[in-house]
Amino acid sequence: MAQQSSSVRLRQIALVTNDLKRARQEITDILGAPVIYEDPTVRQWGLENFLVPLGGDIIEVVAPTRSGTTAGRLLDKRGEGGYMIIMQTEDADARSKDIVTSGRSKVIFQHPFSYSYPSWNGAKDEGFCIQYHPKGIAGGMMPELDSHKACERNPRPLTTRFSPWHPCGPDYDRYLGVMKSTAHLHLRGCLLNLDAGGKVNANAALQQWSETYDIPVRDTHLVFTNAQMSFARGHEGRSEGLLFITIRVDTRSQMQGILDRARAAGKTVHTDGDWFEMVGVRWNFWTDEGRSRSGPAARL
Repeated sequence: MAQQSSSVRLRQIALVTNDLKRARQEITDILGAPVIYEDPTVRQWGLENFLVPLGGDIIEVVAPTRSGTTAGRLLDKRGEGGYMIIMQTEDADARSKDIVTSGRSKVIFQHPFSYSYPSWNGAKDEGFCIQYHPKGIAGGMMPELDSHKACERNPRPLTTRFSPWHPCGPDYDRYLGVMKSTAHLHLRGCLLNLDAGGKVNANAALQQWSETYDIPVRDTHLVFTNAQMSFARGHEGRSEGLLFITIRVDTRSQMQGILDRARAAGKTVHTDGDWFEMVGVRWNFWTDEGRSRSGPAARL
C-alpha cells in the first residue's frame, strides 16, 4: 500500500438528519461554532443544509425537504448519521478521468466553479467539484473529491489551513473570518463502520480508498494532509456508515467547555475518551495540553 506523503485533504464531513433545526442548535451551541454558510443551491436536490467550521475544515448537515431524495432514503434505512466524505486534492478533474477510466467508480455529479473576490483584485478562484456513486465503495458514505487550482493568491490550497473552500459560498472575504474564529478546533479523523454482511474487510477497504482516491495508507489508517480515516469490522445490528468524528481542541479549558455544554444540553459525556453522541454519530475530543489521552480519540 502507498506510503508517500498525502496529496489529499479531508476537508468536509457531511451528516444527514430529519431535524435540521435541532441539529443546528446542538452543534453550534455545544461546539461554540457559528454557521458559516447555508447553501441555497442544494434546494434543487430537495435538501436544505448548514455548514459549521472546524478552523479551515467543515462539518455540514443536510436534511431532505421532499420525498425521493438520496438523503431521505438513507434516513429511512439507518437513521441520522453520516452522509458524505468530501476530500480536496490538487487536480480533481485529472483524478476523475483516471478513476472512471480504471472502472473504480462512477461520477454522479460534477461541475467546475469560478469565483472572484474583491480582495483578490481580479484574480480567479477556480476548481472542480466531483461526486462519486457510493455503490461499491466500502464504508457507506458518498465520496466527493474536489480541487481549487493553485494560483498566486492561493499557492498551496491543500496545506494552507484557511484556504478558500467552495462549499462555503462565493464570499471568501467574509467566511475567512468565520473560519479563523474557530481556529482552536481541528478535524483530526473519522471511523467508518463496514457492512456486516459484506465481503470487504478493513484492509480491503483501506486498499480500495487508497487506490481510488490516491490516499496513502499508514498502518490501519488512510492518511490525509490534516487527518486520518479508518474502518471498523462490520457487526450485526450496526449499520454501515460513519461511527465517529475526532476533533482536537487547542486547550484543555476549551475542550472542557465543549463537554460542559454537551452535558447542559442533556448529552451523556463519557470520560473514557471524552466523547458524546450527536446527530447519530459519536464525537471524540482530545487536546495536546496536559496529560496525553489513551482513549479512542487518541488513536485517530
